Amino acid sequence: MLLTDIHNHTTFSSDGQNSMEDMLATAFGKGLAYYGVADHFNYDYDRLHLTEYGKPVPPIDEAAYFACGRRLQQEYAGRMRVLIGAEFGYDHSTRVQQRYAETEQTYRPDFVVNSVHTCLGGDCYFPHYCDGKTRAFAYNVYLYRVLESLDAPYGYDIVAHIGYCARNATYDDFVLRYEDFADVLDAILKRIIEKKKILEVNSSAKKLGDFLPGTDILTRYFELGGREVSFASDAHLAARVADRREIVCAALKQIGFTYITVPFRGQRIRVDI
Repeated sequence: MLLTDIHNHTTFSSDGQNSMEDMLATAFGKGLAYYGVADHFNYDYDRLHLTEYGKPVPPIDEAAYFACGRRLQQEYAGRMRVLIGAEFGYDHSTRVQQRYAETEQTYRPDFVVNSVHTCLGGDCYFPHYCDGKTRAFAYNVYLYRVLESLDAPYGYDIVAHIGYCARNATYDDFVLRYEDFADVLDAILKRIIEKKKILEVNSSAKKLGDFLPGTDILTRYFELGGREVSFASDAHLAARVADRREIVCAALKQIGFTYITVPFRGQRIRVDI
């Protein structure tokens, strides 16, 4: 079986803990056939002047990132398919969207992950996002932001980590379930299918379990006709590369999925589960 892990981070991201060299060496050691790096391009953070754990978040060095990635891509040629991508943190600002489009045109990443990290002026990953908000309100704001992001005016391949806002949520009932948000989730899933994008299954789910979105949302996606899914450990350190991939693949197979999709420069590579 060919192993894939698309969407991981290195020290080019402010929260990455291992170098790109170390991440790729670990992926190769684990026998991955396709390994994708997608470090953070936090132009949403830049506009909002956000901090991370009280510290400023420095902008990524785009030129150095792609130069390093392309060099390593060549070094691993014939041994492991290395994909050098980018994770774009969606923002409604026209200027931010233009910056992403310009970055895409300048550096031509092998794939783009479109993510929603910020809602209501802050990063909804952190527990304080829940402060003063009902679960229904906080999660709906996030989900409608995801829906809005699907019409971003730049090229992207993957819709990342749906359920991100619940990773560290402080509610007693913190799980983001399909039945509680069916209308907006249906709109999201139908739009992903309509736009021929790839739905990411992300094994960095924190207290939500082994992966997100949950089995109920993935089952609904399949019922609606969605077949394109990618796997991401979303690893920020080498020890988590390909983490829980077997669990994710077993769950996808149980639902009815037969392959995982790897996007590469506009192509879709289908890898049997």
